[in-house]
Amino acid sequence: MAGPIEHIDGGTITTAQGFKAGATYVGIKTFSEDKMDMGMLLSDTPCSVAGVFTKSALVSPSVTVNRETIAAGGTVRGLVVNSGIANAGVGDQGYTDAKQMASLAAVGLGVKPEEVLVFSTGVIGVELPMTLIKKGVDEIKLVEDGGNALARSMMTTDTRTKETGVKVNLAGTEVNISGVAKGSGMIHPNMATMLCFVATDAAVEQDFLRAILPDVADSTLNMLDIDGDTSTNDSLVVLANGAAGNTPINAGSEDAPAFKAALTEVLVQLTRQLAQDGEGASKLIVAEVHGAKDIPDARLVAKTITSSLLVKSAVYGSDPNWGRLIMALGRSGAEMAESKIDLYINGVCIMEAGKPVPFHRDAVVALMRGDEVTFGVNLNLADGKATSWGCDLTEEYVVINSAYTT
Repeated sequence: MAGPIEHIDGGTITTAQGFKAGATYVGIKTFSEDKMDMGMLLSDTPCSVAGVFTKSALVSPSVTVNRETIAAGGTVRGLVVNSGIANAGVGDQGYTDAKQMASLAAVGLGVKPEEVLVFSTGVIGVELPMTLIKKGVDEIKLVEDGGNALARSMMTTDTRTKETGVKVNLAGTEVNISGVAKGSGMIHPNMATMLCFVATDAAVEQDFLRAILPDVADSTLNMLDIDGDTSTNDSLVVLANGAAGNTPINAGSEDAPAFKAALTEVLVQLTRQLAQDGEGASKLIVAEVHGAKDIPDARLVAKTITSSLLVKSAVYGSDPNWGRLIMALGRSGAEMAESKIDLYINGVCIMEAGKPVPFHRDAVVALMRGDEVTFGVNLNLADGKATSWGCDLTEEYVVINSAYTT
């Protein structure tokens, strides 16, 4: 019988046993004190691996290389990541550089090139400075508490790191699942999101890990919206090294649902952190949908709300203009009947059975001035439910993206 999921204070990707990480500054990004722009992660033992990647038609060669590595079916020992340059839109040289980056990192990690995943994030249309990449591999020192450094090395316009960890008892064995992520802009995932790395010391059969990850991503990171744009580099990978010593989890294991739930919780926490740190954001938006015809319809409604520029703008201004919610619901493509819809703003009912409910406007405005605004929707059709996360749209978003490369 699985125990409850417990959150770990200060959890980061190296909270899971048997993982080390490190990072450094090599000069890919403009210098500032304590800035990092390259990191690596190493497992003491081979890992089962699963990944989902951007569905953009134009992808970074790092995505191509990782798809090839994972498709080969072998185990993985570690990864290398740089920030500042996306290694996208640079022609064939990008693939050559991504392969070389994996090879250089393999030497530093003491493993084979085919056991290394490679990631890049930053400006599109610029080639990787391979001399600096090699310098970074030589400089990075891997340590058991290096998770925060790795998280810092991934940041671009992020204002803070995104890190979390949980533990859960599976059949008498305590296992850890922990992760890091980056991303503040160009976020409307169509697979997973930006860059997100998860490590677990649970023993998990690779086929099972690969079977559950798309659905976990669909209910978490794929329910996130910052600005409606999907990156060329979006990547989510999970590494499982078995250091906890549990009986390997597969689809038939009694604790398979508990492991999936714990993995989902890690990604929910990272998704919330990403939404809270959207470019220029001042508020987190949460859309909770119940009563939809099915889960796909619920997801359609929830993500349409958090991706609406009008809804985002209303949240920024603490404006309870619920007509914008009706607009978003109506264009979502989900099945609904107006006479059955209930709407809530931070728990205050504003529509019931399709009819407006009198509410104290000033009180709702005051609620919306907080750090989090939750929209509740009940379509009252069936039992489909979903949650989406996003952020408000501020002047600062325009400022950041009007001068991204200048």
